[in-house]
Amino acid sequence: MSTVQEIESALSRLSPDEMRQVREWLDQQLEDQLELTPEFKAAIESSEREMAQGSRPRVRG
Repeated sequence: MSTVQEIESALSRLSPDEMRQVREWLDQQLEDQLELTPEFKAAIESSEREMAQGSRPRVRG
């Protein structure tokens, strides 16, 4: 049995609350991985350059 199959099997036995907890954890893990991609860093650097040059306004929410 592969690791993925073991995880799927274990997930099928979780309560709804446990499943929610796993989902929240997994969402956070995926979000953390996406935050620091080279593309994301490049987009931030590009926006910072544009703001420094005055070609993009700073917006705060």
